[in-house]
Amino acid sequence: MTTAHTSFAPARPATDQDVTALVTLWTARGLTRPHNHAPTDIAFARKSPNADVLVMETDGRIIASVMVGHDGHRGWVYYVAVDPTYQRHGLGRHIMAEAERWLIEKGIWKMHLIVRKSNQAMHTFYDTLGFVQEDVIAFSKRLKPMPHIDPKAPL
Repeated sequence: MTTAHTSFAPARPATDQDVTALVTLWTARGLTRPHNHAPTDIAFARKSPNADVLVMETDGRIIASVMVGHDGHRGWVYYVAVDPTYQRHGLGRHIMAEAERWLIEKGIWKMHLIVRKSNQAMHTFYDTLGFVQEDVIAFSKRLKPMPHIDPKAPL
């Protein structure tokens, strides 16, 4: 760690003014996908009492983020990102600690996350934070059409 993360402002909930910067950061870090419209994800999390998007900034610029939420039983994190300029400064650990704190304050006792198999660097990162790989297979099913991907999709 070359710089102590205590020199950065603490994490705070994202605001409407942060959406463009968040999408830019997430896109630069390879976190966005066409089937997950990032501005919609941000708005959905922010309006829920069971979720939020936390950001860290310096000089008015967002340098780290995490989307955190829970289903009443398990906590989940998504969109964990650190600006490449500020990597190796402890911000990834710090933003994850902020997500843990948020979940603990909500009474949640277990945190989950999903990492793409190909993202070995993040496997190592989460290993160092004490996460363990579970012996599960994730299934998903789209419940709504995705007009932001297919304009001909029925609404």
